[in-house]
Amino acid sequence: MKELDPGNQLREDFVEIKEAAERCTVLVRQLMAFSRKQVLEMKILNLNEVIVNMEKMLKRSVREDIKLANSLAPDLGMVKADIGQLEQILINLVVNARDALPAGGKITLETSNVLVDDEFVRDYPFFKPGPYVMMAVSDTGTGMDPETKARIFEPFFTTKEIGRGTGLGLATVYGIVKQSGGSILVESEPGKGSTFKIYLPVAKEKGAHWIDQKQAPLELGNRHETILLVEDEKSVRRVLDRMLGKFGYHVLQAESGEEALELYEANHGKIDLIITDVIMSGINGKVLAETLKKKRKDLKVIFMSGYTGDAIVQQGVLDPGILFVQKPFTFEAIIAKIDEALK
Repeated sequence: MKELDPGNQLREDFVEIKEAAERCTVLVRQLMAFSRKQVLEMKILNLNEVIVNMEKMLKRSVREDIKLANSLAPDLGMVKADIGQLEQILINLVVNARDALPAGGKITLETSNVLVDDEFVRDYPFFKPGPYVMMAVSDTGTGMDPETKARIFEPFFTTKEIGRGTGLGLATVYGIVKQSGGSILVESEPGKGSTFKIYLPVAKEKGAHWIDQKQAPLELGNRHETILLVEDEKSVRRVLDRMLGKFGYHVLQAESGEEALELYEANHGKIDLIITDVIMSGINGKVLAETLKKKRKDLKVIFMSGYTGDAIVQQGVLDPGILFVQKPFTFEAIIAKIDEALK
């Protein structure tokens, strides 16, 4: 698509292929989120900032007859979570609330600090006592009866007509919350609307680390670093090599960890960055990175993988300092990760 002129007749076909691939990616990642197999990149952050930064997008996802309001605690505690996953929670809950408002109404986003004590735990034994940050999404919609409420987090359960939902939205929310170490409560009655409350433990670490995910437009040909690309899948290696070359990078290709070690020795001191698959026969990505870092401690490494049960991920959460992109990824995503590594 990047190589075609805007008026090329083939472009529309490629757009459809790309959109189909993106729908597949979203569906698989929802399943992974439900089964708590997503790879989380945990940061210390403020939920208020997540909500404020998503406000425009959330407003576009509701109709004109729905008012989107918020009530955000000014002294909100910090949480440790994955920004992208929190955004997914918000989008899913707001879209779910929108669909519960066929005749219009109001959706409210709320945050507050909550101390879970022993009395609270007696009512909800799956909580651990301590300080939490609560984020709620409430609607004035149709509400749910007890039977529906009991099943809403089941994968593929939906009350929507065929073609209007996969039944994975709330299942995805549930999986993300649980994998993030939090809990979710639901309050709802027929005709009285619904409230979904997400509880995340207050982060023990000090200080917020907000990441602005807005990316500047990418410019071709303005980069010059040398990248050692290690990937055993020929098609993935070929496409990455081509595209990274268009951005100006000099790319050395290796189809195994063993070949990567040879290339590194032959180009000693010239390699700025390693991009390596994690799961490979022989020397895997983690062992390769550890071996090369013994030779050069400050060597930057980006791991890429389609798996979550691999050697660099502990229970779905990245160790601090690890740079990772999950397949399939866009070129914008890999370039952003390269910028992060080389900054």
